[in-house]
Amino acid sequence: MLIKFKDKVPQIDQSVYIAEGTKIIGDVTIGAEASVWFNCVLRGDIDYIQIGQRTNIQDGTIIHLDHGFPCIVGDDITIGHSTIIHGCTIENGAMISMGATILTGARIGKNAIVGAGAVILEGQEIPQGCVAVGIPAKIKREVTEVDINRISKGKDEYIRLAKQNHDRK
Repeated sequence: MLIKFKDKVPQIDQSVYIAEGTKIIGDVTIGAEASVWFNCVLRGDIDYIQIGQRTNIQDGTIIHLDHGFPCIVGDDITIGHSTIIHGCTIENGAMISMGATILTGARIGKNAIVGAGAVILEGQEIPQGCVAVGIPAKIKREVTEVDINRISKGKDEYIRLAKQNHDRK
């Protein structure tokens, strides 16, 4: 469901798949071939949310922000089930695993991985190509070619599933 907030209406590319139960509110932009799965909330009421192309936001995820801290999610990103993304920047190709929390002002670098259940603290930066795990998150290792291939295959699978579901509507 797309919901206007004040004078802002979500701007969603026509190729985007939005599953039932999802609410997208206010100043939100979503790029081509992205998908937002069941029961997500994207609340662009304080600042703006920008979601890039081919990014998948999986079931039960919440994206919100703070004054002066928009949420910028790049292209080709996987955001796992039941994550909380709050006023941060996630660069292209990153993967945020299930149940992770990314707090205000954090930055996740290109092709970085945030492990399941990890908490990225306010203002924390995860460098490009690193794997961060734990509470609070710490760098565990560098991303491998195997990681990048797995993430790419998962992203491609979500694009395929989104197209199948989009075509059924």
